[in-house]
Amino acid sequence: MPKSKRDKKISLTKTAKKGLGSKQNLIEELRKCVDTYKHLFIFSVANMRNNKLKDIRTAWKHSRFFFGKNKVMMIALGKGPTDEYKDNLHKVSRFLKGEVGMLFTNKTKEEVQEYFSHFKETDFARGGNKALMAVTLDEGPLEQFSHSMEPQLRQLGLPTALKKGVVTLLKDHAVCKEGDTLTPEQARVLKLFAIQMAEFRVKIKCMWNSETGDIEAFAAEDDEEEEESMQENEKDEEVNAE
Repeated sequence: MPKSKRDKKISLTKTAKKGLGSKQNLIEELRKCVDTYKHLFIFSVANMRNNKLKDIRTAWKHSRFFFGKNKVMMIALGKGPTDEYKDNLHKVSRFLKGEVGMLFTNKTKEEVQEYFSHFKETDFARGGNKALMAVTLDEGPLEQFSHSMEPQLRQLGLPTALKKGVVTLLKDHAVCKEGDTLTPEQARVLKLFAIQMAEFRVKIKCMWNSETGDIEAFAAEDDEEEEESMQENEKDEEVNAE
């Protein structure tokens, strides 16, 4: 009788720790980029969206992006003068806080700043984002919604009912005020009404020059805003290096 594959025993002492191996591979890949490219930029992201970052990667195929895993990236660069991989890289590590990433490129500082200063795209807000403006829905029929949507709209707090089979707002409804911290329900309502309030943007924090070892830091425009953005998106899917 053939031996069942289900009965096969695997020694746990021979299994490799996948997490440790992937971290080591990332460290090696980062150091290879340090040796290959002229410049290393640290950038922060406001209102992180994976698809937006993917668009940037596609446009910058000549360069390499790494995002997330700050602690591993710090190890790759070095945390101090004694363990840094190249001169002054340990000073770059102090910028690896919050929602930040690395850009390795041969492009100049001016080219990088020019591109990212203009790359801003709006998207739908999420719970935790700040409302950029007040939104009030007017009383009356909501013909863009099918009758089956009416219970969902009521669950989101809208005073709706079906009138002759048409979803109808029974009275004016204030969704949010400018400056409000949006709840998940408010964010959902805004999305249903196609109102975008989040802006994806990238800000360059510092640059390291591989030829000279020099570091240039760029003034933060709004560190408090970056911290809020990081907290709002902490549950987003982490983007790994390509």
